[in-house]
Amino acid sequence: MSSEYMNRAFQEAFKMANEAFEHNEVPVGSVILRDQTIIAAQRNRIIERKDPTAHAEILAIQDAANFMRNERLVDCELFTTLEPCAMCTGAIIMARIPRVYFLLLDEKLPGLRAVLSLPGHNHVPLWSHELRPDILSSELLKNFFRQRRS
Repeated sequence: MSSEYMNRAFQEAFKMANEAFEHNEVPVGSVILRDQTIIAAQRNRIIERKDPTAHAEILAIQDAANFMRNERLVDCELFTTLEPCAMCTGAIIMARIPRVYFLLLDEKLPGLRAVLSLPGHNHVPLWSHELRPDILSSELLKNFFRQRRS
C-alpha cells in the first residue's frame, strides 16, 4: 500500500474529525475505501443525533454498506483517527472489513485490541496503528477535552 494512498485516506478521516470538533462532538473521523476510492466518510454525530451509537465508524459502515448494497464489506478498508471502541469493533467484525488503520491508540478504552484478543472470532481484521506526526489527532482530542473541562 502506497504512502500516498494512506496519506489521502488519513487526511480525509482527519478532515471529518475536525468537522466533528467544530460541531462540539468528540473529534473522530472515519473513511472506508474500496479499490482505493473513498466510498464513505463520516464523523461522530452522537450529540447531533442524540444517539450514543452514532460513532464515525458505525456511520461510515452504514454508508458503505448502503453504497455497496451489501452488508459485507469484504473488499474494503477502514481508516479512522482513533482506535475503534468495542461497539465499533463488533460492527467491523460483522461487516467483515478485512483491514483497519487508525492513528491513535485509545489508552483508556482499547476496544479493538481488547475485543480482538478474545478467542472465538470467525473474522479477525488485520489492523495497524499508524504513528503520523503530520496529522495532529492527539492535539485535536486534547483540545476538545480541555475545552469541555473549562
